[in-house]
Amino acid sequence: MAVAPRVSLVTLGVRDVARAEAFYRALGWEVVIAADDGFRLFRTSGAWLTLWPAESLWADAGIPPPAEPRFGGVTLAMNLDSRADVDDALAIAEAAGGTVLKPANALEWGMYHGHVADPDGHVWEIAH
Repeated sequence: MAVAPRVSLVTLGVRDVARAEAFYRALGWEVVIAADDGFRLFRTSGAWLTLWPAESLWADAGIPPPAEPRFGGVTLAMNLDSRADVDDALAIAEAAGGTVLKPANALEWGMYHGHVADPDGHVWEIAH
């Protein structure tokens, strides 16, 4: 049996749901479900994005909490329509509490991108 490869949903464990929700709302993302346990579901033009308290996510997966949060080796990406959109998104993300890790720059083959971490350290590549 073959399984069709796809990513349907990405869940980010966050330490402060209200802070994380405000960050993603500032980027224009719409919350479609806000549950009492802190679960938030955002509609995007691709896969769904959810936020959930990190402790709940670790418990659900049967993983003990790390001694301290760290970069987990995963980078999410948001591809936009223009270089100006990339610059705008990085500025909005920073103003909303994110940290610009790498300012936008052009690669020799034409891609224009930068990297930002959300308030919980989840790394995003913003690209055109």
